[in-house]
Amino acid sequence: MTHEEYKEAIEYWQKKDAIGKKLSREALLAAMEEYIQSNNTCALATGSGTFVRCTPIEYSYHDSSFWMFSEGGLKFFALERNENVCLAIYDPYDGFGKLDGMQVTGMAEIVEPFCNEYLKAATFKKIPLQVLKKLPSPMHLIKMTPKHIDFLHSAFREQGFNARQALDF
Repeated sequence: MTHEEYKEAIEYWQKKDAIGKKLSREALLAAMEEYIQSNNTCALATGSGTFVRCTPIEYSYHDSSFWMFSEGGLKFFALERNENVCLAIYDPYDGFGKLDGMQVTGMAEIVEPFCNEYLKAATFKKIPLQVLKKLPSPMHLIKMTPKHIDFLHSAFREQGFNARQALDF
């Protein structure tokens, strides 16, 4: 591809979004939260320099953030160096007219084990505190605060809106 072709591809959704019919912020946020709550697994992308990692991981969503417990892994190499992350939630492909998925960009932080926020997340996930305390090494908690969400939901078309909607926080 030429530079111009790359630029055109990059700007595709920006141009389409500029002229598309949008839901109200409140309606879009409600639809996004419903979709997030109807799922529990995402692909968490982390990166630093030339290192990239995309990890399938279970999440919970509350207090306007994603919460992910993890034993460890290479994602922490990037998280130590770069707090910018992206996660994707999506349904299995079932035809072009039935697309549902979202891409969430935001900031990640590691929550200190057994602090109030950590305990609240464990309680929300119904993980007993005594189980966490018995582990040979602490279960790490990643908190991801969304900054931007792109949501593709084919049902929006039936309501007269663009299937793709975006929201900044």
